[in-house]
Amino acid sequence: MNNNLAARILASLVIGLVLGGAIQMFASPDGFLQSYLIGGLFHAGGSIFVGMIKLMVVPLIFISIVNAVCNLEDIGQFGRLGFKTFGLYLLNTVIAISAAIGLAMVVQPGIGANLGLADETLTLSRTNLPNLLDMVIAVVPTNPVQAFAEGNILQILFMAIITGIAVKKLENHETHSVSKSFALANSVMMKLITMVMSMAPIGVLFLTAKLAATLDAGSIVSVLTYVLTALAVMVVWLFVFYPLVISLTTGISPLQFIRKTREQMMFSLSTASSNATIPVTFKTLTEKLGVSEKVAGFSVPLGATMNMSGAAIYMVVATIFVANAYGVELGGTALFTLGFTAFLLAIATGGIPGGAVVTTGVLLHTLGLPIEALGIIIATDRILDAACTVTNVVGDTAVSTIVAKSEGQISDAGINQENNAASGAVKFS
Repeated sequence: MNNNLAARILASLVIGLVLGGAIQMFASPDGFLQSYLIGGLFHAGGSIFVGMIKLMVVPLIFISIVNAVCNLEDIGQFGRLGFKTFGLYLLNTVIAISAAIGLAMVVQPGIGANLGLADETLTLSRTNLPNLLDMVIAVVPTNPVQAFAEGNILQILFMAIITGIAVKKLENHETHSVSKSFALANSVMMKLITMVMSMAPIGVLFLTAKLAATLDAGSIVSVLTYVLTALAVMVVWLFVFYPLVISLTTGISPLQFIRKTREQMMFSLSTASSNATIPVTFKTLTEKLGVSEKVAGFSVPLGATMNMSGAAIYMVVATIFVANAYGVELGGTALFTLGFTAFLLAIATGGIPGGAVVTTGVLLHTLGLPIEALGIIIATDRILDAACTVTNVVGDTAVSTIVAKSEGQISDAGINQENNAASGAVKFS
């Protein structure tokens, strides 16, 4: 998301809230503005925008996962390096999901939001949340066409993974041709998402205006609680979890790690794009932390694709917020389903503009929660999207540094001095 678009979305968010709030305070509940502007134009415009995002979900998930599997073809050449990097990225996401669920269940964002009472359809969905065994069995589709038609994301993920593996097992020239086709298809999907997100300022204006015009003050405070809960987990990850783990595993002090990733944080905060931050992440690792180019060149692109701890936190807190706001109780099985599905979707989020919003919609659908609540998530996305990206990219740096230390591919300059990696000889520890 470029700076110009981000600024326009932020402006739309503010204008929508002010406009909606003014209509709620000064307009008659049954008057023209509420009936035709809020209930008509704004409702229709916001619904169309959300519908266009939902339209992208199924083809986007399938194509992006197949493309990602195809791009992981060379990992075997890296032996321990690939295994460690891959494993630590996954472990980071699992711990982030667990922490987000824990804090969200304590804070309970969304309680009192009163976004709507559970209707008959919602009650049916709520009483039929899948248990673990049923979910595992249902991952394998018996009818792929039905899986796509119904938008069964777990089945689509399964088909995408085995398709990617099958592509890798083809003859070399066939693998190249098919992989290139999926790479082109993925580029088309990225362009479609970009086109849809270019309309985000209008969509956000409609959604936030309707939100402000229909919610009371208590509900708005509950939405704010959701945003602050997600931000709190991300701040802890950035300034406590990552620095402490780095200190314990590499000897780099927490404050030193924070100082050396400061430029990376600022850049990713302004771009809200993991991919756009790749050059800065690489520079931070090689010049400031003394990580070898061999490790950085492998781990950074992989991390931009699959290390999505920030996105995982975003999705988990947003889903618990929606469940609370609609009066849906999430029991132990539902929370495990939430965590497991968020784990799979976090990996699929990589490289997708506004990807956390899209996959949050998928998560709501998987748990049988109202997809209409995605409007609120989109309305607050700009605030959380940047923090989400910062959490992701600093996680890339942390994992890369740990792997480099374990492989003896980090220089003493990375531990002892601020910028010695950019000078003279480099000695690897």
